Amino acid sequence: LTSHPEAIIVLPRHKIMKMSVLQEINPNVRNMKPLEYSILAGRLSQIKEELRQGVKKPYQEVLDVYMGDPHKGGVKPLSFVRQVLAACLYPQLVNSSKLPADVRQRAQRLLGRCDGGSVGSYTATRGIPETLIRVSEFITRRDGGVPSNPENIFLSPGSQWSLSILHVLLNPESSPRNGVLSPVPCHNTTTMSVTGLGAVVVPYYLSEEQGWELQVEELHRAMESAKGVCNPIALYIVNPGNPDGHVQSRKSMQEVIRFVSERKLFLLADEVYQDYVFGENSEFVSYKRVLSEMGPPLSDTVELASFHSASKGWMGECGLRTGYMELVNLDPAVMKHIFTMFSTDTCAPVLGQIALDLMLNPPQPGEPSYPLYHMETQNIKNTLAGNGKRAVEVVNSLPGLCCQPLEGGAFAFPKVYLPPSFIQKAKEAGLEPDTFYCSRLLDEAGLLVGPGTEYGQKEGTYHIRFCILTSAEIMEEVLTRLTCFHKQFMKDFS
Repeated sequence: LTSHPEAIIVLPRHKIMKMSVLQEINPNVRNMKPLEYSILAGRLSQIKEELRQGVKKPYQEVLDVYMGDPHKGGVKPLSFVRQVLAACLYPQLVNSSKLPADVRQRAQRLLGRCDGGSVGSYTATRGIPETLIRVSEFITRRDGGVPSNPENIFLSPGSQWSLSILHVLLNPESSPRNGVLSPVPCHNTTTMSVTGLGAVVVPYYLSEEQGWELQVEELHRAMESAKGVCNPIALYIVNPGNPDGHVQSRKSMQEVIRFVSERKLFLLADEVYQDYVFGENSEFVSYKRVLSEMGPPLSDTVELASFHSASKGWMGECGLRTGYMELVNLDPAVMKHIFTMFSTDTCAPVLGQIALDLMLNPPQPGEPSYPLYHMETQNIKNTLAGNGKRAVEVVNSLPGLCCQPLEGGAFAFPKVYLPPSFIQKAKEAGLEPDTFYCSRLLDEAGLLVGPGTEYGQKEGTYHIRFCILTSAEIMEEVLTRLTCFHKQFMKDFS
């Protein structure tokens, strides 16, 4: 290189160009906190490779319960859903006697809604018109007759993508910046989305001691904390909770609705776990229904966006990436801009739209597919409830672990007591204490769970999150590995 002066010049210039690109990227993207998962995912890949090469470990495979991915966790896909999807992908099956008659009829009807009779065609921006009607009919049934207008529904590539409505709500030129009240703990991609759009995340803390209850007094505190920092324009709610498993009561929801009305906030209701309610005294009620029941002027003025997804429900088709957003009480002029924004993505995945249609309109009694569908979904419901109960029992039997009762959702989020000596070791390793705990759990027990720091937690507390929507056999193995590891962990650091 020293004998080629041009090469010496090119190298520094190349580096300068890279630095200038980094400096010029969107500062909101630079402010997005990297996921702790990236640390664990790197080690996960190494362990899997070591196992393939025959390296001896106390386990033969890694159990990954980090994400809410039912099929990864051993939950079998629903036969009816997969049969219809198969026939839509390969239309010759519509004439096959190997499939039940109602499957073939449903596939034929769904294909008839697709341009060219193919799932490879684009659909209308908001989604297949007939599917939008089916979603609207589902919402009306669910909410006891509260009307739903298909014109207010948008199909999207997953419920988290629906949060792009914040593009319309947030003003990037606002001073102070806009803010969004978000729960702690909360799904990490939500807070990343808010930050990536240039808004301020205003945390409000759920009460762990009260079973992760949302207390309106905490919402008022959060609003006060935002003074001089940002101008909150929206409140984000997750019900049933992720990762906490709490299901809101009607009274709590009414308090929230009055709060957003008084504070003139837009209400964002993430309700993707609405089917996953198994607490003895728990019931899912949508924010739209409660708002309607409260009557005018609230039912006519509170602006609401609610979300649901084909990734959840009893299908658990996470990879098909489709959900819906319903908007309530928005100005028609604003709706035009939301339509324009959705138009930039052409349409949601067509197979996902079909899966969403099937989730909201399953086989009915008397149809050929109903007995098997009913048996499969009941088995998933019973397994989820059993896993939730079992997880709480086992976790609460271990020293230094404490899990609040689970009422719904797909996760357990127990608190972990970490001894000072371990916290010091984590600092020396350059990791958050609960991330270090999860790293050790992965290395020594082959169990991948999420650290609480990923989802937010009160200072000085530590948690782990793991998915309970697995097969019963996998959940038992998860709890066995966690028990063995944690008992040894407490001996080593007590």
